Amino acid sequence: MTVCKSRLLILGETDLATKGKNAGTTEKGTKVTRIKASDTTAKSTKTKISGQTPKNEATPVAEPAKKKRVNPAKATGGYFKGAWYELKQVRWPNRRATWGMTLALIGFTAFFVAFILLLDAAFKYTFQLTLGS
Repeated sequence: MTVCKSRLLILGETDLATKGKNAGTTEKGTKVTRIKASDTTAKSTKTKISGQTPKNEATPVAEPAKKKRVNPAKATGGYFKGAWYELKQVRWPNRRATWGMTLALIGFTAFFVAFILLLDAAFKYTFQLTLGS
């Protein structure tokens, strides 16, 4: 059993293809195939795996799996465990960024409050002129 590593995940290697006569191959001799969205021919990389049946042969239909009953306490615990895991991954802002965002929020709120009050006063004045009271 061989383990395949994606060259994109190996840190420190930025150049995937060498230039010159070996264009399209990496430094280690592995062929790099770039596929564009405009390519119309599909490049098949499938290999025969033992236990697979060809598409033209009929495969037996499996019986539907029985649903397992889920323990509500276990499901709730799993939910909170996943939520806690996600919260640990959050990158929280520092104190300076928090104050900056807070002041921006207060500023935008004050601006829109003043804007809506001015619109309200303008509509009130217009309706009073129209109705003649």
